[in-house]
Parts: sequence; structure tokens; C-alpha cells
Amino acid sequence: MSESTRQSVLVVEDDSLLNRLISEQLVRMGYAVRSVKNWAETQALLERQSVNLIITDVQLPDANGVEMLPALTKDQPVIVLTAYGSVRDAVNAMKNGAAEYLLKPVHPDELELMVTRVLDSAAKHRDLQFCRRTLKKQTASGMVGLSHGLSEVENLIEAVAPTDMTVLVQGESGVGKELVAQAIHIGSNRSKRNFVAVDCCTLQEQLFESELFGHERGAFTGATGQKKGLIESADGGTLFLDEIGEIDPGIQAKLLRVLETGHFRRVGSNMDRVADVRVVAATNRDLEAMSQGGTFRSDLFYRLSAFIVEVPPLRERRDDIPALVEHFVSNHNFSRRISKKVNPEAMRNMVAYDWPGNIRELKNVVERAIILSRESSEIRPAHLGQCTSSMSQGHAINIAFDHEPTLDEIQRSYLAMVMQRHAGHRSQVAQTLGISERNVYRLIEKYGLKD
Repeated sequence: MSESTRQSVLVVEDDSLLNRLISEQLVRMGYAVRSVKNWAETQALLERQSVNLIITDVQLPDANGVEMLPALTKDQPVIVLTAYGSVRDAVNAMKNGAAEYLLKPVHPDELELMVTRVLDSAAKHRDLQFCRRTLKKQTASGMVGLSHGLSEVENLIEAVAPTDMTVLVQGESGVGKELVAQAIHIGSNRSKRNFVAVDCCTLQEQLFESELFGHERGAFTGATGQKKGLIESADGGTLFLDEIGEIDPGIQAKLLRVLETGHFRRVGSNMDRVADVRVVAATNRDLEAMSQGGTFRSDLFYRLSAFIVEVPPLRERRDDIPALVEHFVSNHNFSRRISKKVNPEAMRNMVAYDWPGNIRELKNVVERAIILSRESSEIRPAHLGQCTSSMSQGHAINIAFDHEPTLDEIQRSYLAMVMQRHAGHRSQVAQTLGISERNVYRLIEKYGLKD
């Protein structure tokens, strides 16, 4: 394991012999170790790099270790060293945020046990601080269906999940790319840590950079305090970057650095931090063509595409539709009060329909049908609305004005019509218009068409 991926410990002790003995013991335990002898050196080192744990004496030549604890414990746990019998120092240290204390002379076994316990506790605390979404398993991979296409996807997931390889999940909007990413996370040795999903479509470049990497106080207008980013929230776990084809070039370069070196910087900081994360990215766009056209970095594409999972659209795995429908019906709150079944004709209509919005669209239609069927025990074709009849037959486009419209007026009216037709589903609107979801968001903002 390289030093950049090992957990790091900073030893702060002015006694040269004790400093060396503790440092050597930690190195034998497999940690990357830094050692300094006073508070000034501690500050200088922490301005350049981050560490996972600090072990410090309470009495330093240029500072009182207890008094400097609040400045240290906000970013990492701290174990304090104190002379035998100095119980008051130990108590004060714990009150000021120390995770544990060790009495001098330090016994190697006690040091190993305490360092392991404190680092494990810190990792669990980070997980508790971040609200993890519940990952539900329907099959071994969390997906529903028995089609050949789905089986191939599950085989790829099973092969790549136990590794730490970066994965690119490709497929149309609504096919379940995030579910694939969750299945990869569940099957990995990171499954007990955070799965952090990032929607790359919704934020402007500066806000996105701040969300992803975090920021320091005063880094930009409105940055009133220090903030950890989503990369740090995913420490030890999986970072899922949904619709990665939408990120701006500046962010692409910084993300490439994370993938290549494991290092990143918060906005407004000059200090490198280490990211122990596995990246799974997803896109509904042709990143290879984008990289050839210069709108997506080719080096980032090659890094992301080391292992590709292609998720087929629902129209190419119609055998899965009955199972998906039954799954959505049985798991809907309303249908649990009434035992519902799907009329055979309604099921045939759904299997025959092409589902341009894929599984997301199917789920919305089934849930709407459950509500429209009210107290009935059967879902019939009439409950499916227009999605499996008129949409498959096409639509006439009629936009009328009582004056000669401007181009903006035409664009606004057409966008409003498409949004209404697709019930406001951004991905389906983007697919109809032939643009990215990010551009759909921008047009909605421009023309004041927010829900």
C-alpha cells in the first residue's frame, strides 16, 4: 500500500527518544507517520497536509497541549500523552476534545490498541454524521428482472464490485444507473461505509466545486464557515457521480487529479487532502464522442472507462417489465391496503410500449395507475392514461400566437408544452429536445418555468 493511501498519524513530542520510539512503532503497524517537536512545527505541517490522527504531548516547549486541542480536534481525533500521575491533565484534555490519553512511558501494545480503537471510532462517527440512504436489495444486485440483458449487467457487477476499479455506467436516462452503482457498492469491501451520490446536472461550476471538494471560510462570498465536501463524506466508501458528462472543464481537471493521485484541495485552501474513495460515474451521453470533439477531457474519459457497464434500455429487455410492474405494485403504500393485480390487457399494453423514459417512467405510470384505480383490486388499461396509447402513436405540435412571436416566446411555449406532456420529468424533456438535463434546468430558469 502506498503512503498516499495509508492512514497517517502525526506525532508531536519534544522528547526525541520517545518521539522516535512511538513513530517507529506506528510505522511497524502500517501507518504513514509524520513527527514534529513543537506547536509551531505542528501548525506548519497541518497547513501543508491533512492527517487522520494526532498523538501529542500536553506540555510542549512553545505551547500547552490542552489549550491547543480545540484547534486540532475539529479535523481529526487526538490522543494526548501525559506523565504518569498527571490525572488533572488527562481530565482537562478529555474535556477539551481529546479522544483518549496515554500515560508515559508508553507501552507498545497499549499504543497499538488505542490507535486502532480511536481510528475505528472516528470512521464510524463520520458515517453516523452523514445520512446514508437505505440500500434495498430485491435480488442479489438490488435489481428486478430475469432478462438476458439484465443478467449480463449483474455478471459485470459481480466481477468488478470486489475490486477498487473506477467504473463508468452508461445508459439512457431512467434505466437505473444509480441502482447499478449501489449494487457495486454493496458488493465491495466498502459496503459498510458511505455511498454518496452527486447529481452533476443541478449545480453551477463554483457551487459544484464547493459541494464536491468542500471550502474554507472566506473562500467566496457566502462562505461563512469551513465545509467538508462530498468527497470527504465518502471517505472509505463510494462516490457516485451521476451524469458526469455535464461537469465543466475546470472540475474535470480536478476530478482527474483525485482519480490519479487520491489528492484534492478544498476551495480556498492550499493544503492537499487525501481521498480514500472509489469512484463510480454514470452518463447518458457518448463521452467518447465528446472527448474526440473536445467537450470532455480525453484523459478523464480513459480513466473513467477502465471498466464500463452498459445498461440496456427497457425496450430491449421487455421480459423484465411484468416483474418490475409487480414489484412497483407490491411496494406501493396504497396498494398494500388493497390486494391489487394488473389486468392482462393492461400488462400487454405496458410490455408493448417502448418506454422512452425507461424504468423511471414505468414506475411513475404504475404508481399513477394505482391511485386512479382507487379501491378497485384491478389495474386496467384505462388507469394507464395516455402513455401506452397516444404517446406511441405520436403527437401533433400546435403552438398558436395572436401576434408575431419572438424566438424566445416560441422557445418558451414549446418548452412549457414539452414539460407538460412529460409531467415535468427533466430527463424525458431533455431526451425529447435533444439537449442535456443541465441545459433543461438552465432553460427552465431562463423562462421562469419552475414547478
